Amino acid sequence: MIDHDRLFKELIETFFWEFIELFLPEVFEYVSRESLTFLPQELFTDVTSGDKRKIDLLAQVNWRGKETYFLIHIENQAYNQTEFERRMFHYFARLDEKYRLPIYPVVIFSYSEPKRPEKSRYQVIFPDRKVLDFNYVAIQLNQLNWRTFVSQTNPVAAALMSKMNFKPEEKSRVKLECLRMLATLQLNPAKMELISGFVDTYLKLNELEETQFTNELKQAGLLEEEEVMEIVTSWMEKGLEKGLEKGLEKGRQEGEKNLIMRQLKRRFGVISSELEIQINALSIHQVENLGDALWDFQSLEDLINFLNNN
Repeated sequence: MIDHDRLFKELIETFFWEFIELFLPEVFEYVSRESLTFLPQELFTDVTSGDKRKIDLLAQVNWRGKETYFLIHIENQAYNQTEFERRMFHYFARLDEKYRLPIYPVVIFSYSEPKRPEKSRYQVIFPDRKVLDFNYVAIQLNQLNWRTFVSQTNPVAAALMSKMNFKPEEKSRVKLECLRMLATLQLNPAKMELISGFVDTYLKLNELEETQFTNELKQAGLLEEEEVMEIVTSWMEKGLEKGLEKGLEKGRQEGEKNLIMRQLKRRFGVISSELEIQINALSIHQVENLGDALWDFQSLEDLINFLNNN
């Protein structure tokens, strides 16, 4: 199963300032880049449902030219969820209560569907007054055109282009451009492997797309570049490993579906036959996403929304 939160956390922790410069240039101007501390992941319990939630990333930084701090909270949301904006406010309130520091909240919406614009505020309004107007930065990757980021010399752009908006026929081209950017960044081997692995995780090519990718590599004259070929060879080796594992995937998929069904029934009671049919029809990738998502479900409505969107 793809651990989306871990992948995004590793990427942003490793390239934190590059992320801030790319998506939050105004913050980049008033923050001190000489001070950065990642705080332990906070674990919150929802007193209503009893569910436990961890925030993804919390960084303590200095204001530029000052000795005071503020927090940057970055949350990756890998699937569509109802009332997510309220959850972000709850995180904000609990972090404010604990740390008593200004908090800059950011959400990365990293799922592929749906593509409607996501909310970036939570409000409580009465006819006579506005009690609350909580805002956060919403970075919705499927709303961003990958071509806008091709000219960036930024490792975060090289990684996240793989999750941005592109046409199905552009998939091999996007992977090529990610590779081209990665080869020019002159990163150390560990950082290079982090980004190349991220790209290969989210841009899996079928046989036809692999052929297109190889042809585009030749046309771009990149086959002669040593760094490029090291990355491509690494992707090919991983592909062979995946091929050897493919025979086991079918049985594992059935096992994962059975496990997920037991977990859903334990949380919500009886699952209708219609929902069971929908779950059994999911692909292995969709089953993995459901396994990641189900811990955040508050009700059967969240499960229904997930199935309708996938």
